[in-house]
Amino acid sequence: MAEIRAILAENIKKFRQKQRITQSELAERASISVNFIGMIEQKRKFPAPEMLDRIATALKVETPELFSAYVSPVSELEKLHKAILADLDRAISAAVCKAIKKNCK
Repeated sequence: MAEIRAILAENIKKFRQKQRITQSELAERASISVNFIGMIEQKRKFPAPEMLDRIATALKVETPELFSAYVSPVSELEKLHKAILADLDRAISAAVCKAIKKNCK
């Protein structure tokens, strides 16, 4: 089983990035220092319950969601989608380079 700090750190970062906010913006919303948010995301610190509630509120999630180890199918699909797009981009780039080299001769 994954360590609770690792789950918390991953989830805070995931929810923060999903909302496209920086650590600084999250810190301001939750009335916490930016350094402390960074330390939580690096698994170096663990916040008090009241602070967890403020972080959850700032992230617009329920506090227990910060500890969910469940991997949603949606997030897995998002990862797959990104990987497919990256592969497609590489294939297109290679094809364009190959076509340009053939035409340049």
